[in-house]
Amino acid sequence: MTEIGSPLSGQVALVTGATGGIGSAIALHLADLGAAVAINHLDEPDEAHRLCEQLRTRGAEAVAIQADVREPGDVNRLAEEASFALGPVDTVVSAAGNYPRIPWTELDPAQWNSMISTNLTSHFLVARAFTESMQAQGQGRIIAVGSVLAHIGRHELAAYIAAKAGVEGLIRALARELGPDGITANCVAPGSIRVRAEETVVDDVPEMEKRQLARQCIKRRGTPADVAQAVGFLAQRGAGFITGQTIYVDGGWFLG
Repeated sequence: MTEIGSPLSGQVALVTGATGGIGSAIALHLADLGAAVAINHLDEPDEAHRLCEQLRTRGAEAVAIQADVREPGDVNRLAEEASFALGPVDTVVSAAGNYPRIPWTELDPAQWNSMISTNLTSHFLVARAFTESMQAQGQGRIIAVGSVLAHIGRHELAAYIAAKAGVEGLIRALARELGPDGITANCVAPGSIRVRAEETVVDDVPEMEKRQLARQCIKRRGTPADVAQAVGFLAQRGAGFITGQTIYVDGGWFLG
């Protein structure tokens, strides 16, 4: 149950891609910290409804908004509806994305453009849509979900990795430009996180997990809650002097 005096009490957060495993965990954690939460989904009304009910049982105000974050008009409507329902948004977490595996020699321009739109342009559109209201408030948090793969690479994910590297560059640029307005911009880069979706892209999950644990310093799989904890920290007042950074939530995978 949310209590007055919680770290984000009285604040409003918006999470895109909130019906995914990581997005849902972020929304729930921000609610536990005291925020009212607007959740964005593309076309999953049942999942969004269930998540809203979970948020409300935690004592949080919640609203679900369908919008395609690749489309400027949809993103502007998302910003308007979230602010109308819950008030000015203090924290924006852009977590929407996807990662179909396509061999480099089979990747065509249409697939490339689609992946860049989903995994990079969407972050630009969401951050841009909320910038002016944050400037008017004199404060705000922009948090993008990236990927450790932007630095270590992986086969069959060229477009996804290029987009995620672009997200980190965008965040650094926003940190420079928006810092004088009291707005921080940071990236949280997950490693190998245990979510249901990986069962659709990995043939042998136990074997994959064995290989993954050998790469990491910490010998357990990451969870969506691990990512949510990092996002929640960056959303709080105590993180107000941290900007332009990427926090790796990868169990030390990046260390090689």
